[in-house]
Amino acid sequence: MNVLKYSVSISLILVLTLLYPIDGYKSTGIKRLKRLEKTLDSSLVEYYLKPGSFKMSDEINLWLCEATKPVDSLMKVDQDFQKSMMRLFPNSSGYGITVMDITDTDNPKYAELNENSGFQPGSVGKIAVATAFFNELRNLCPEDWSIRQNLMRNKVVKSGNWGLYDHHTVPFVNIETDKLVKRTVVFNDEFSLYEWMDHMLSVSNNGAASIVWREALLMRVFGDDYFGLTQQQADDYFDNANKSELTDIAINLVNDPLRDLGIAHNEWRLGSFFTNGPDRYVGSKGGSIGTPKGLMKYMLKLEQGCVIDEESSLEIKKLLYMTDRRIRYAQSPQLNNAAVYFKSGSLYSCDKSKSTPCGKYMGNRYNYMNSIIMVEHEDGTNYIVCLMSNVLSKNSAGAHMYLATAIDKKIRAINTPTAPSEDYVDPSND
Repeated sequence: MNVLKYSVSISLILVLTLLYPIDGYKSTGIKRLKRLEKTLDSSLVEYYLKPGSFKMSDEINLWLCEATKPVDSLMKVDQDFQKSMMRLFPNSSGYGITVMDITDTDNPKYAELNENSGFQPGSVGKIAVATAFFNELRNLCPEDWSIRQNLMRNKVVKSGNWGLYDHHTVPFVNIETDKLVKRTVVFNDEFSLYEWMDHMLSVSNNGAASIVWREALLMRVFGDDYFGLTQQQADDYFDNANKSELTDIAINLVNDPLRDLGIAHNEWRLGSFFTNGPDRYVGSKGGSIGTPKGLMKYMLKLEQGCVIDEESSLEIKKLLYMTDRRIRYAQSPQLNNAAVYFKSGSLYSCDKSKSTPCGKYMGNRYNYMNSIIMVEHEDGTNYIVCLMSNVLSKNSAGAHMYLATAIDKKIRAINTPTAPSEDYVDPSND
């Protein structure tokens, strides 16, 4: 392609939602949670919070731990459920989706469409980074979860070049004054490991993702010496490390845990950091891809407590629990009363030389939108959806939200026959 012939704009849109249960400050030290604690006694009112946003930490559970079955045996299409879902799924090769109803954990129901189609995973890939981090943490402290959690809460690390450059902001909370400021990460910013993890999975900050990956890399390289590793020692290591060797270590440590879960190379992999700052130290390798099938395998393993170990699985689930403004798929009003565990990402590009429409979430060159979600209703209806799409010139954020409504109504109708349901209508056809 002659790049001079085209005027192309590319946008990476990240999730701007806050996660982790509101009562989690004591165990994590995440400062924004200390501020949100005031919503529990109404001394602080955040109108964007939904009824499903107020689960406490001890109310979050893993649903498939008691009788762990091979994931492949769970992901067998239920023909009746498949027919019900196929009435909802958009009739387009630009969509890939897997749905698992685990309301009855002894008899789960599964449906799929284009489940092996590969999509650019975008910010969903940050879950792989979190998994790599918890894997290295487990290797340091295999027998004692409290030591792992203390390290995450108490070890403070600096951004440096790794957090640069990302225009998306992160929250800075002064506990004494209760002041909240949101701004971009700069070179000298310091946060605890827990807070960098929260920035990565909540506001989906790219720099935070690179920093969490960096710390997993340092755990792998330094082992037990990581506990006392200073910032200067870490910086000196990266300044003198062999870039090719470091690249191999970084790519392997983030992908090997996925392979250990039975997720194949072509089902989900991550091949590069999320910011340009690390480029001087580590390269890219192998590209990134995700499939609805690979993501569903992960979510089922998470509910089984098999992502690293049960403690790590539960902690990752807490980190995915939404306690702020809901967007895209999770924005459906149908889900307001439900607890949702959610990660989303969008990557779109506009080619101004084309006559087709283009805008936010509706690229005409490519238009990736990914949503993975665990939905838990108070009536016991629980299900997982992994939705990936690349439909050009269509508002994918709206399409995902409308599809969320239709899927939820249908699944609740299946489990509660008196509940209303409706077939999906693509809003772009209205």
